[in-house]
Amino acid sequence: MGARRGAHFKLPTGRFPLKFHEMPARIQKPPRHWRQEIDFILISQEQLARRVHALARQIEKDFAGRDLVIVALLNGTVVFLADLLRRLSLPLRLDFIGVSSYGGGTESAELVFTKELRLDVSGRDVLLVDDILDTGKTLSQVKVKLRKLRPRRMKICVLLDKPSRRVEPVRAHYVGFEIPNHFVVGYGLDYAERYRNLPFVGVLRPEMFKHPDFIPLLSAKKRLLLQGVKTTMEGGTKDLNHG
Repeated sequence: MGARRGAHFKLPTGRFPLKFHEMPARIQKPPRHWRQEIDFILISQEQLARRVHALARQIEKDFAGRDLVIVALLNGTVVFLADLLRRLSLPLRLDFIGVSSYGGGTESAELVFTKELRLDVSGRDVLLVDDILDTGKTLSQVKVKLRKLRPRRMKICVLLDKPSRRVEPVRAHYVGFEIPNHFVVGYGLDYAERYRNLPFVGVLRPEMFKHPDFIPLLSAKKRLLLQGVKTTMEGGTKDLNHG
């Protein structure tokens, strides 16, 4: 991956994401007590705060005077969502939708909705919020489900976008950061239900993928994915995504 691993930078304004290759060349090490598990910090706490603020300003401009309903996907989005909501000053309603894969870890695993919407979104503007847009499989099915509820319009907001992983033609209208194909944790994103509480987005060390304490906690789908993980200690690719 070279030296472009994140550091301080001036965030662009508007709806355009900050791309990974725009980050200056200074590696950020995680706090000492995390260094055995986290390789490096990809996006710092300060960078996250500034970008979420910029996203909120753009969303306020686009949805001013509208009957806005924010629909968030559980569970990884909760930290990003909380920070985003605190920066929005326009009237809104909030609801959650839960999704999970079912099918014994196979490629044809079916997406099951574990929590349905409580609010009526018919005729209202919907902002669908998720933590990361990866293959697009989850968001494509969620979009289909929400369209059946006949919202006035629907837009998507994600913290992270991995365009290199896309297999479904899904596009987010608001993107925090465009990142390469690394397995990232923190700021709500997990590995085996850990690391959600990290205040930054970091890249997990390759050796943690098969840590004996974590494997029993993984879903069958993620265990299957782990069998095909490809890593290099010097910053190569990881053929693994969240869910």
